Order: sequence, then C-alpha cells, then structure tokens
Amino acid sequence: MGIKKIIQIDRGGSSKDKSGVSFTKFEKKKKSEDSPEITEEIVYGALKDVYDPELPVSIVDLGLIYDTKISGKNVQIKMTLTTPGCSMGAQIAGQAEMALKNVGADNVLIEVIWDPPWNPDMISEEGKKKLGIT
Repeated sequence: MGIKKIIQIDRGGSSKDKSGVSFTKFEKKKKSEDSPEITEEIVYGALKDVYDPELPVSIVDLGLIYDTKISGKNVQIKMTLTTPGCSMGAQIAGQAEMALKNVGADNVLIEVIWDPPWNPDMISEEGKKKLGIT
C-alpha cells in the first residue's frame, strides 16, 4: 500500500509548531483492492453490455464467447465473430476489454478464434427473441 505525503510550510510561524512545517500522510489504496474479486458471473455480466454494432444483441447472447479464464485480476477471453470478414471485430474486442476493466480487471487478453465456426444455433433463447427468430 502506498503512502502519499503532503508537506505544508507555514511561513507565518504557527504557534503550535515552532518549525512551521507539518506533515500529513494519506494512505493510498491500490486499484485492485478497491474492486471485488472477479468471477465468471461478473465477466459474463460485463460482456452482456457489449453489443455487436450491426445487431441489437449482446456478444454473450449471440454465443460469441467461447471461453473465459480468470486469474486474480487478469481475464482471458476466447471469442469469435459472426463472420471471419467482420469489419467490427477490433471495435467489439475493444468494447469487451473496456467492459472488463470497468468491473475491476487489471489485464485483459481477448483472443479471437475461428474454430469452431460461429453459427446461428449458438444464439441464446434471449438473443433469438430479440432477433425475432424463436
């Protein structure tokens, strides 16, 4: 835990401290201490807020998330895209990374993979309802 020190100099010569110098210490908490432990539930909850820009469905409900690994505050995601030529891949991965950092992840690794290839059967029931294909 770091400590931040502030030195204040009283040029008027305060009566309580003849030297005119006072020290104030502030305890600084590390970022990782402020946020709760990262769980798979937290990861999937954060990723539910990341949408494919071309569809009104989250990447979780589209079935694009294949695997998650969590080690402390480090998160690794294996995901795919609806098509290998998807021009929004970098944007989706960037949004996923930011969503995970916003829930307390220090390091995020997003790996886009193509095997197994995505298909519409991977869409959740909630996603199918949103797309009107139930």
